[in-house]
Amino acid sequence: MTADNPRLRLGIIADPQYADRDPDNRLDRHFRRSLSKLREAVDHFNTEPLDAVVVLGDLIDRDFDNLAPVLALLEEVQAPRILLPGNHDFLVAPHLLPGVHAALGMPAPYHELRLAGFRLLVTDGNEISLFAPPVGDPRRDEAESRLAALKAKGAPNANDWNAGISDRQEKWIAERLAAAEASGERVILLGHYPIYPPSDHALWDAERLTDQVTASPAALAWLCGHHHAGNYAERDGVHFVNFCGMVDTEETNAFAILSVFPDRIEISGQGREPSRRLLLAPSKALECVLS
Repeated sequence: MTADNPRLRLGIIADPQYADRDPDNRLDRHFRRSLSKLREAVDHFNTEPLDAVVVLGDLIDRDFDNLAPVLALLEEVQAPRILLPGNHDFLVAPHLLPGVHAALGMPAPYHELRLAGFRLLVTDGNEISLFAPPVGDPRRDEAESRLAALKAKGAPNANDWNAGISDRQEKWIAERLAAAEASGERVILLGHYPIYPPSDHALWDAERLTDQVTASPAALAWLCGHHHAGNYAERDGVHFVNFCGMVDTEETNAFAILSVFPDRIEISGQGREPSRRLLLAPSKALECVLS
């Protein structure tokens, strides 16, 4: 292994949002076209040596039946798959809500993965929301209270299609970051919602969580979807990458391969997804291991 070999390579897809329904021309979302776009992405990923393929939520636009063709295509990916839900994945019949995470093969709504010497934290941005908890769950009441407080403050992300995390999950993220710091490991966090920079699509807890993540010397990046236009920012050595929504536009795709090198992260974008070269701060650079 040379100093310029990638230590981790991930295929990235955000917001395929497939559904057997007509396009939303106002938003330029073409739901049926997502299957052919997924096919293109899967075929491309299968030509590359990848440690995993990550789908950052909104596999479907609505209705549980639309999930089967998406999962069938993703089953063809040769690399391990890391799937997490977005807000649209919970637009299903109420009795099916408890089965969404299991349908995506998730061991828990939020959990840690060890991969190629890295820790990947899969976060659950839907935890406190008006759509993901089962009807009658107290987390829906908490979501109503949080949303009302945000609206009272005039917060730009005070929207019912956003959501938040619990104090318990926030504490878990802090514990996992601390464990990585203690062991000298690096962390990449995965979520559906952006947390930085501030926007109308941001997680309800964005400011506090951003402070927590940027304070950790172990954190390299926060990867997300949800805001289909995409976005990027850097703060205190952490790279916040919001990947473009695959469902948008009739013909142009959007997906990427992310590679972590000892001194940088490189994103090779396809279609609407821009390519990026993101330098790691010296304090976060990986040790060079030669063989």
